[in-house]
This record gives sequence, C-alpha cells and structure tokens, in this order.
Amino acid sequence: MLHNLFRTIASAMAVLGGIVLTALILLTCLSVLGRGGNTFAHWETLEQGLPALSNWLIASGIGPVKGDFELLEAGVAFAIFAFLPWCQVTGAHASVDIFTSRLPKPANRALTLLWDTIFALALVVIAWRLYDGMAGKMRYGETTFILQFPVWWAYAASFAAASVAAVVGVHVALVRLRELTTGLDIIRAGEAEL
Repeated sequence: MLHNLFRTIASAMAVLGGIVLTALILLTCLSVLGRGGNTFAHWETLEQGLPALSNWLIASGIGPVKGDFELLEAGVAFAIFAFLPWCQVTGAHASVDIFTSRLPKPANRALTLLWDTIFALALVVIAWRLYDGMAGKMRYGETTFILQFPVWWAYAASFAAASVAAVVGVHVALVRLRELTTGLDIIRAGEAEL
C-alpha cells in the first residue's frame, strides 16, 4: 500500500531528525560545560590559590564549542522539518476538538480534509521559499560569522526535509479525501509507533 511507503519515509525522517537533535543536545551540553570550565578557570580565587591549575585549564583551550549557536540554528531548523512528515502521516498534530467531537463523522472528515489540505499547501509554500532562500544564499556566497561555512548548507538541509514534509503532506491530504469519499479510516490520529 502506498500509505505504508509514506509512513516508512516519514519514520526514517523522524529518526534522522532525532539523531540530529540528539547530537545538538550533546553539543549544547558540551558547550555549556566548556563555558562553565572557562569561567571556573578565570575565577579569581582559583587564579590566586592554584595559579598552575588555572593556567593549565586556560591553556588547554577549555571553553564553549566554537560556533555552537550557528550549528544549533542550522540543525534545529532541519530537525523541525524532519519531524513534520511523521506528525502528518500519523495524524499526531495537536488538536482541540471540544466543539468538533460532537459533529457527525462525515463533518469531522471534511474538516480534517480541509485542515490537512491547508497544511499541505503551507508545506509546499515553505519548501518553495526555502529553495528561493537557498538559491539566494548560494548566489551571494554568504557564510556564517564564526565557522564561515556557507549559509546555503543549512537552507539545503531544511529544504530537503521540508520537501519530504510537503510531499507527505500532499499525500495525507489525498488520503483524507479518500477517507471522506469512501468512509474508510486510513489514518487514525495518534497511531505513532515507529
């Protein structure tokens, strides 16, 4: 079934997003520890009481990870777009159904189709704009301030993940149309086992 293929793709993207997010968490922890170690090495009491230790810590280069904010910014953008396909394909987005829970099932299906279609269109527009942004960054050769890596790399990673999200979003909208016309339950909200 085609829907299973999209679930597999979305699952792979979510796992990749999770790996990137885990790496970013470790990077942030390492950077915070380094920043704390640098503060400790420059602590006046340590500098006066144990100058050899203070000098050794400073000479070792202890400090925050160089360019941590740049890496975090690029990686989190990718991770967000990597998780979106899984949320779409499993119907796991947060929803408030206080009023709609009392509507008949066909009306709920129509509303779900409407929102998933709007979301799919939004994802297509986001992917398109990321592509334009990436092309502009490539054209002008813009680099990050500290690490000096090309900014378009981050745009390319986000564009790739957003493109997968857009394709999955369009698929989900088509599945919702099929659910409305046939009465079948293909996507059940909250069925999010990887």
